Amino acid sequence: MPKMKTKKSAAKRYSFTGSGKVKYKKQNLRHILTKKSSKRKRNLRHAGILSSDNVSQIKKRLLPYG
Repeated sequence: MPKMKTKKSAAKRYSFTGSGKVKYKKQNLRHILTKKSSKRKRNLRHAGILSSDNVSQIKKRLLPYG
């Protein structure tokens, strides 16, 4: 059985925490920032945690060795 390949696009977008949760960078912080409030931009800086029902899909399909 050959090794499973990691989806490299997913590897660049997601990472795992020590407890096994999936962490990702939030969207909407690249351009057109003038109309967004400071509070919204500040909250977008922090990493998001993926909900638990999607974690199994990410681990199995996209990041098999994560």
